[in-house]
Amino acid sequence: MRVASAAKTLARAARTAPRARPLSALEKDTEAPRTMEPGFGIDAMARNGAPAYLDVQATSPVDPRVLDAMLPYFLGNFGNAHSKTHAFGWESEKAVENARESLAKLIGADSREVVFTSGATESNNMSVKGIARFYGAKKKHIVTTQTEHKCVLDSCRALEREGFEVTYLPVERATGMVNLDELRSAVRKDETCLVSVMAVNNEIGTLQPLKEIGQIAKEAKAFFHTDAAQMVGKLPFDVNEIGCDLVSISGHKLYGPKGIGALYVRRRPRVRLEPVLSGGGQERGFRSGTLPTALCVGLGAAADVALKELPNDMAHVERLSERLMAGIREHVPEVVLNGHATQRHAGNVNLSFAYVEGESLLMSLKNIAVSSGSACTSASLEPSYVLRAIGVSETWPTAAALRVGAVHDGSRGRLRD
Repeated sequence: MRVASAAKTLARAARTAPRARPLSALEKDTEAPRTMEPGFGIDAMARNGAPAYLDVQATSPVDPRVLDAMLPYFLGNFGNAHSKTHAFGWESEKAVENARESLAKLIGADSREVVFTSGATESNNMSVKGIARFYGAKKKHIVTTQTEHKCVLDSCRALEREGFEVTYLPVERATGMVNLDELRSAVRKDETCLVSVMAVNNEIGTLQPLKEIGQIAKEAKAFFHTDAAQMVGKLPFDVNEIGCDLVSISGHKLYGPKGIGALYVRRRPRVRLEPVLSGGGQERGFRSGTLPTALCVGLGAAADVALKELPNDMAHVERLSERLMAGIREHVPEVVLNGHATQRHAGNVNLSFAYVEGESLLMSLKNIAVSSGSACTSASLEPSYVLRAIGVSETWPTAAALRVGAVHDGSRGRLRD
């Protein structure tokens, strides 16, 4: 009787229109949040009066096709993918495995080599700490660069407190490229357990020579990990061609949902990790925890879209990038492109503007969403450690550095000029 009474009360409340209440002073002063019209592009944003979004290096909108794929798994198909005794679990498990297959196809891998995680930060932690702790009894040396993502650098610092030795390689001035001779000298055969180098830098867009780095690591019998969050889905990426052993991937960088990512872990030759998360042993024992089925499906759908649209996206983004650079150089004096001039992701444009303070320039750009650094370190007012590493703060001490990242390739070729 109590359940029936409660159900009637809830039904009556649902039919009753909520009473309007007076707004507080704070609510009156707060502008109503803008929502983007259906359309998924800068043209749709402009029609709705929203700023033009040019910060895809920080996060991307969810592609409508990805959202459509996800929705059923929030509602009817809500089963736990690890439940093996009923149809709800079987349906979710099938959806997760299909998503795993889609992501594996995008990077040229076997689906059994794809481990779902919460994002690239977790994947990076799993790679750096997992390899070091598993092989640390015999190999206690790690090589990385000074311009890696903060989660890689912090993981290395944590390992230093555990007795590991870490070599933080400098990068070439201006370009941000790894010097292969210096890398070869830093790696120690039978002592180095891991070489970790980011594929595309999230701040300056520099594309590292991954295949050559992988060969150097292989010769030293070290594993090669790359944070490819800014490359997978935007540029061609094949794990076997590159020769990497571990690859970190982020869903919300390639028009998938936030809160989901993946780690590629090579099976042959076998790569073993000490788990960072302990528990039920899901994901081949590498990463315990119940998988978020809808998010996994979203990442798989994003991988499908990326694989299908990649050639068109690349050409479109390169055209927009060239037009942006030409327009800025025509109208603004003393502007320098940070990072490598050619070996880069065209969708990342990091520029230094002389004699202007970065935050002041950002505040003046009311209708354009760009960044003065990475979103992961935006709480700090200190100059970017990546820009310091390539010498920008010394060459241009009074310059504002702004990143247009990426040139909104989410339009999938339909973006208006």
